[in-house]
Amino acid sequence: MTAIKESSTIQENKQYALEKCPVTFVMEKIGGFWKPIILYHLSTGDKRYSELKRAIPAVTEKMLIQHLKQLEADGLVIREAKPVVPPFVTYKLSDAGKGLLPVIDAMAAWAFKVKDGIYSV
Repeated sequence: MTAIKESSTIQENKQYALEKCPVTFVMEKIGGFWKPIILYHLSTGDKRYSELKRAIPAVTEKMLIQHLKQLEADGLVIREAKPVVPPFVTYKLSDAGKGLLPVIDAMAAWAFKVKDGIYSV
């Protein structure tokens, strides 16, 4: 992965935004298309990689692996690997990830209201 130039304008803007806007901080952690979907599926309990892949059939293996690694690096997901053959790996929400469940639930509730015609978009 390419090194990030800490003195770049975009990095300075991110730091400023993180201090002034907490939503920016959250979007840095869960932004993108697949991360909230992965968190939503992990909200029901621990899942193996194959269970996540079945639950989210549209995601490519590359993207699922990439986002799981990012969520793990950000401390939102815990990867547990058992030393057996074949490897047995499960993913679960960390305490910080569980703290995001009200946000994920609110997103899901809003989506159902739009779908049911309660809100118009």
